[in-house]
Amino acid sequence: MTRSGPTSRRRVLASLGTGIAAVAAGCTGSGGIGGEPTYENGVVGEINTSGNASRSATEMAAAAALADQQSSTSVTPLNALAVTDHEFVVKDGYLGSTIQGTVENSGSSRIQIVEVRTRVYDDSDVLLGRYLASTGDLNAGSMWAFQVIVLESPSDVASYDITVLGTPT
Repeated sequence: MTRSGPTSRRRVLASLGTGIAAVAAGCTGSGGIGGEPTYENGVVGEINTSGNASRSATEMAAAAALADQQSSTSVTPLNALAVTDHEFVVKDGYLGSTIQGTVENSGSSRIQIVEVRTRVYDDSDVLLGRYLASTGDLNAGSMWAFQVIVLESPSDVASYDITVLGTPT
C-alpha cells in the first residue's frame, strides 16, 4: 500500500466525522434545529407614561441586576418552540420597560434551555440594546410566560423584534 492511500482515507474519515458532528449539532439549518434565528417584529403602541415612567437610581440598579443581556451559545432555533404572543409593557417600579409574552413547546420532547431574545430600536431604527429571558426544562406541550426587562426608557423605544431558541435534551 502506498503512503497516499492511508492518508486519503484518514482525510475522508476526518471530513466525514466533521460533517456528522455538524449535522448532530444542528449547524446545517435543516430539519428541526440549527440555522439563524428568525425574528418577529413587535410594535410599541401608545404607552401611558403619565405615571412614573423613569426609574430612580435605585430602581435602575435593581433592573440592571436582573436584566439579562448575555445570550447562551448552546441554544439554536427549534421548530418545536414558538412565541405565541408578545407585547411591550411598562411596569411600575424597577421593572419599567418590559417585553412580555408566552412561549410554547409544541414538540414531543422536553427542551433543556429556552431563551427569548429581543432587540429594541428607537424611532430611527437604531438598535438601542439586546435583552433576553431564559428558563430551563420546558416540558413537551408546555407553555412559559416570559418577561424580558429592557433597560431603555419607554419613551425611547419605538419597536422591537423577538425570537425564541432552545437546547433540546
